[in-house]
Amino acid sequence: MSIRRTIFILLATVTGLSALLSGAGAQMGVDEIRPGMVGIGRTVFDGTRVEEFKVNIVGVLENIIGPHRNLILAKLEGGPLAHTGVIAGMSGSPVYIDGKLIGAVSYALGSFSKEPIAGITPIAEMTDAASFGGTRPSAARVQVDFPLTRDSLTAAFRKALNWNRPFAERPTDARFTGATAVAGLGGAQLGTLLRPIATPLAMSGFEPDVADLIGGAFQDQGFIPTGGGAAGARAGEMPYEGPLKPGDAIGVAFVTGDLQLGGTGTVTHIDGDRVYAFGHPMYNLGPTEFPMTRAYVYTVLPSLFSSMKLSSTGDVIGTFLQDRATTIAGRLGPGPQLIPLTLTLESDRTTKRTFNFGLVNDQLFTPLMTYATILNTASSYERQFGTATFQVRGTAKIKKHDAIAFNNLFSGEQASMGAAAYIVAPITYLVGNDFEKVQLESIDITLSTAEEPKTATLERVWLDDPRPRAGRTVPLKMLLRTYRGDDIVRTLPIEIPSNASGSLSVLVTDGARLSQAEQRETRTPNQQRSVDQMIRLLNKGRRNNTLYVKLLGSDAGAVVNGELLSSLPPSVLGVLESDRNGGTFNPLHSATIGEWELPTEHLVSGSRTVTITVSQN
Repeated sequence: MSIRRTIFILLATVTGLSALLSGAGAQMGVDEIRPGMVGIGRTVFDGTRVEEFKVNIVGVLENIIGPHRNLILAKLEGGPLAHTGVIAGMSGSPVYIDGKLIGAVSYALGSFSKEPIAGITPIAEMTDAASFGGTRPSAARVQVDFPLTRDSLTAAFRKALNWNRPFAERPTDARFTGATAVAGLGGAQLGTLLRPIATPLAMSGFEPDVADLIGGAFQDQGFIPTGGGAAGARAGEMPYEGPLKPGDAIGVAFVTGDLQLGGTGTVTHIDGDRVYAFGHPMYNLGPTEFPMTRAYVYTVLPSLFSSMKLSSTGDVIGTFLQDRATTIAGRLGPGPQLIPLTLTLESDRTTKRTFNFGLVNDQLFTPLMTYATILNTASSYERQFGTATFQVRGTAKIKKHDAIAFNNLFSGEQASMGAAAYIVAPITYLVGNDFEKVQLESIDITLSTAEEPKTATLERVWLDDPRPRAGRTVPLKMLLRTYRGDDIVRTLPIEIPSNASGSLSVLVTDGARLSQAEQRETRTPNQQRSVDQMIRLLNKGRRNNTLYVKLLGSDAGAVVNGELLSSLPPSVLGVLESDRNGGTFNPLHSATIGEWELPTEHLVSGSRTVTITVSQN
C-alpha cells in the first residue's frame, strides 16, 4: 500500500471519527431499522470520559394513537450495564448503527428489571419536535398553592403535567415489529411497561426537611434526588474532554449560587449550536429558558430498584429553549438571564449573613425555587422546632412596573413557612397573570429572626368621649395582651370629619380579618384589569403586625373596575348601576370616611367595633 493511500485512509478515518464526535454524521430512519442489527451507544459512566456500550436491536414499537411516535427496542450490554440495568442519567445517550445516528436511549422497564432493555427515541422525532420559538400557552400553566406541602406539590404536578406515563396505555394501542417476545413478554406489552428513564436531580446545600419536600415531589414525577456534592467548588476543576459532544453528560439548572438544584442527562445530537438531549421530556413544558450546563458523573450507583449516575451540574454553556415529548433542546452560547435573589439573615444571636442565588425565569419554577431557597436558608440557620418570629422586609423589582414591597411579621410554630409563602405568593400571582409577560429583575429580602413568639391579642377598644364633635381629633385607645400576659395600651389620634354627623362605627381589626371582610363586601377578588393594578393591590396588602382602624358611615359606595369608591352621590350610583350587567360594578352599603394604621412589634389578632355619635355642636 502506497504512503499516499495510507495517509488518505487515516484522514478519512479521522474525519469520520470527528463527524461522529461532533454529531454532524449521517442519520438512519426508523424505516431502515431491522431486528438483529447491532449498534454502539455512547455515554459517561464515570467522570467526563465518554464510553461505548453495545446495542442489540430487538424491534420497533409503533404507537398508533400518536402518529409518527415510534420507539426502537434494544438490549444494552457493556460497561456496568449487566449489573446495573438501564441507568438513570443515561437519557439521551446516542446510538449509532454503521456510523449513522438512530436516536437516544430514553425509556426503561422501570424498577427491578433483570435485563437492560431500553427504548430508543428516533432522532428525527427529536429534531422535529423542537421549533426553538414561541411562548408557553396559558393551558400549560401550573397552579401551586403556598405554604407548600409534598402532597400538594405532587398533586399539582400530576394534575398539570403528568408526563411520566408509559409509552402505550394498553397493549392494543401499540404495534410491534420485531421479535415475538422479549423477557417473556410480547413486544406490544412492553409498551405499557416502558417509561421515561429517571433523571438524577442534583441537590446541593439543601437541609433534609426541605430536600424531602422538594425532592420527594420531583421523585414522584420521574426524578431521582441525589446529593449534589461539591458541585460549585469543583465546577472549574472538571477535566472535560474538549467542547461538548454527543455522549457527554449535560445538566439543566433550576437554582444556582449558594444552592444548586438541577437535573442531569446525556447529549444526543449537536447540529451547529443546537443541542438535543434526553430523548424524553423533562416536564413537557414547551418553550423554556433553563440554563444548559456541563455535568460531572462521580460514579454509577447500582441498585435493584433503580441504578443511577451520581452527578452534579457545572458551568453554564447555553440555554435549553424547548422541553418536548421527545427531547429537551437548546442552543450553545450565553445562558439565560437568571433572576438574582439576595437573602439577608439578621439575628441577635449571630452575625448578619447574606446569601445569593440565581433562579430560572419560569412560571412554575420561579415561584417554586423562590419558596425553596428562602425556606431552606431560614430552616438551615434557625431552629426548626418550637416557636419563632420572622420579620420580613424587601422588594421584588419588575421591569417597566413599580416594585413589590415586602413588610410583614410571622410568628409561631411555622413562622418560616409563613414568611416564605408571603414572599412567593405575589410572585406567583404576577408571573401567572393573563395580561402580559412579567419580567422579574431582582428579589432582595431581609429576614430578622427571634427565637420567641411575638404575638398579641386585641382585647378592648374605647374612646373616653363616646359623643365626639365633628372636626375634632380624639384619642382612640386599644388594649393589647401579649403572649406573656402583659397588657399594652396604645393610643391612636383619629380625626372626625367636619361634615360627619349621627351614628358612626369605629372598626379596629387585624389585617387578616380586614382582608376577608373586604373580599366579602366587594365580592370581586379577581377584578384587576392590568399588571399595574395587580401591583397596587399587592402593595396594599394587610400586614400581620398592624392594627387597622376604619371610621365607617352609612353612605353608599361601589367597586368599579377593581377600584373602591366610597360615599358616591346618588346620581353617580344610578349611572353605575345601569352598567351593572357589564360586570364592572358592585355596590357597597357602607362608606369608609377615615382610615388609620397602627404598627406594632407583635403579630396581632382580634377585631373590635365601637359605635359613636357625632355631634355638630
